[in-house]
Amino acid sequence: MLKRKEFFGSGNSNENNSEQLNRVIAGTEITGDIVSNSGILIEGDVIGNISCSGQVKIGNSGKLKGNLVCVNAEIEGALEGELTIENLLILRSTARIKGDIEALKLNIEEGAFFEGACVMKAPLSSNSLNNDLAFDSEED
Repeated sequence: MLKRKEFFGSGNSNENNSEQLNRVIAGTEITGDIVSNSGILIEGDVIGNISCSGQVKIGNSGKLKGNLVCVNAEIEGALEGELTIENLLILRSTARIKGDIEALKLNIEEGAFFEGACVMKAPLSSNSLNNDLAFDSEED
């Protein structure tokens, strides 16, 4: 009989977690929260929250109904929920977003649909940016 270790390998992989990719293929529906240290590609349907320390890509046929928290994200499909992106969010021309966005960088292609509020946050190490910009309404 084939043992789990032989079938899946010894678990000692030379690959970095950032190079590994979890896939939810078209025709698959997942209900529940997903937490991952490696990237995620969604081409099916996910109902639940996703927390990922890598990149999340929602493909053209992918749908997420829930909140997304990750480092980088690329959206081609549909998302209904809040997005909290640590670095770069890319909305491709086929993207359909209903929910609020918080990101450091945002790239929206022509044709993408976005309904919600957007907050562009400053880099954590950029104290000088906050000091240089004064949004005081009290001018003499």
